[in-house]
Amino acid sequence: MQTSIDARQLRKIYGDLVAVDDVSFTVLPGECFGILGPNGAGKTSIIKMIYGLSPPTGGILTVFGLDIRDNLRAIKARLGVCQQENSLDPDLTVRQNLEVFARYFNIPRRVARERAQRLLRFMALDYRQEARAVDLSGGMMRRLIIARALINEPDLLILDEPTTGLDPQSRHQVWERLEELRASGLAILLTTHYMDEAARLCDRVVIMDHGCILVEGEPAELIKRQIGHDIIEVAEPSGELRDYIRAHNWRHEDLGHRVLVYVEEKADHMFQEITPFCGKAGCQMRMATLEDVFLKLTGRDLRE
Repeated sequence: MQTSIDARQLRKIYGDLVAVDDVSFTVLPGECFGILGPNGAGKTSIIKMIYGLSPPTGGILTVFGLDIRDNLRAIKARLGVCQQENSLDPDLTVRQNLEVFARYFNIPRRVARERAQRLLRFMALDYRQEARAVDLSGGMMRRLIIARALINEPDLLILDEPTTGLDPQSRHQVWERLEELRASGLAILLTTHYMDEAARLCDRVVIMDHGCILVEGEPAELIKRQIGHDIIEVAEPSGELRDYIRAHNWRHEDLGHRVLVYVEEKADHMFQEITPFCGKAGCQMRMATLEDVFLKLTGRDLRE
């Protein structure tokens, strides 16, 4: 099967900074592939290389089986790109933003109008098509940018943090549309800081840090492998509790003011055993999430 993206030992260097360091991954047709990582991990550098904004420093990068260095024009014709920044034309209407953008792909005017109408209905924006883009809400703007990225009927949709700054209702609206696109067979490459977004949308993810891939796999499989089924959170843990956890050799993370105990499936007895050692602050057991995996692997310190 021909891959949508095939990266092998991909590198990107800016002066003394190695932004992407020997990264390898593939994206298959019809799947949603997520690239996760803290700020500065190398996610955006990879995205920019894939859509041709920044050439690779080293390694091999093919898109649709074509080498990015020799076939950039042919590749771009089959890509849809939704960048982080709002690049809509504020002086044009919602409909005009799509129709004017279609000219970059030499799409005939009649075809462009038909596609624009279809995409505006799909993104629930048809009732605002004559409004200026600048008058839309944040959620509507993001949906319009995604619609614009689809005007050339791409084989691969690249989404760089598509729901950043949106309210929960707007995020869920965008998710529903992306799920429909994935179900239609469109390949999607997604970067996001929202772990619940990645867990819901992505078939596979990689977690990066400092330009390198730390792990790769299906979200549920990564959670099971790295954390377990559940987590017991103990606030203000006592020395006695720490000794008990170490004596039983339970997998855990000691954060000082909190202890996280990783619970394998069918190990609920651990909660009953720990409860007597919990003080007034108490403890709780919850399901492990992709965010737990992310924080375990990349750390909990703030990144600027």
